[in-house]
Amino acid sequence: MYRMLLKVPQKLLQTAHYIELGSYQHWPVLIPQRIRLYTYEQIPPFLKENPYITDGYRAHLPSKLCLRSIFIMSNETVNIWSHLLGFLLFFSLGVNDLCTVLPASGANREDYVIYTIGLFCFQVCMLCSVGYHLFSCHCSEKTCRRWLSLDYAGISVGILGCYVPGIFYAFYCDAFWRQVYLGTVLSLILAVFCAQVHPHYLSNDWKKIRMGIFCCVAGVSVVPACHWVCLTDGLASDIVKLFLPRVLIMYLIAGSAFLFYATKIPERYFPGQLNYVGASHQVWHILVVLMFYWWHQTAVYIMRFRHSQPCPPQSRSS
Repeated sequence: MYRMLLKVPQKLLQTAHYIELGSYQHWPVLIPQRIRLYTYEQIPPFLKENPYITDGYRAHLPSKLCLRSIFIMSNETVNIWSHLLGFLLFFSLGVNDLCTVLPASGANREDYVIYTIGLFCFQVCMLCSVGYHLFSCHCSEKTCRRWLSLDYAGISVGILGCYVPGIFYAFYCDAFWRQVYLGTVLSLILAVFCAQVHPHYLSNDWKKIRMGIFCCVAGVSVVPACHWVCLTDGLASDIVKLFLPRVLIMYLIAGSAFLFYATKIPERYFPGQLNYVGASHQVWHILVVLMFYWWHQTAVYIMRFRHSQPCPPQSRSS
């Protein structure tokens, strides 16, 4: 084997990268200026999340090649680019909101803060996701786990970005309940961050627990939503008629995204046929971007409504 390596031109050796393939009989393997894709059976155990995706895996790569792999077609390409483009979308929305939408709507300082927080949270969520899917192929399992932890943290931040404008404008005329729910949500998100410190949090044994935690954090939103309906004179009020359908659509998108994520449909029924495009995690990514965008547009809509309909004198708004 080493005699074979000595026969390789020195220039080629300087640009080559060595990858251990374990069971592959001729390893390490020279891969000059390219990245090899692996089957499910060839990848390390910590990368084996979805047995229905049978090919197209990147693995054993140093950081430089992880970054370069963004330009090759693998089973993570759609995952990476969907949220990278999502980040650019929310960044451009932020610039547009601050320069055009908010000034035209007569926004006050609180509006600017709320929109900045919401869109910043969405962007953090997108970047954490991109980072994980880009570096999940790193040769170090420890590095992969760190990026996975950041990905989960990004999901929590994205959920926070949905809560903040929703609660602020739902309880726009009731400062007490606005502060109560914002404080409660912030406490829940901090609790999730603390849970991630647990040594078994990222293990496969805790997979259902992780899903349950995020479902609970997102599902708690039903409580302030129902309370908001009650405080605004029920389903007959104008604001509920206008915005409750938009809230329900957001729940529908979020529920559909989670359903694809948890069930691994459609690749469960077409194993090996959706390795590169059409897998459940890719659908999850696209639906998350759609949900964030829908909720941002809803927040713009309700902000304009709030500014056109001042709070009644008896409200406790600050």
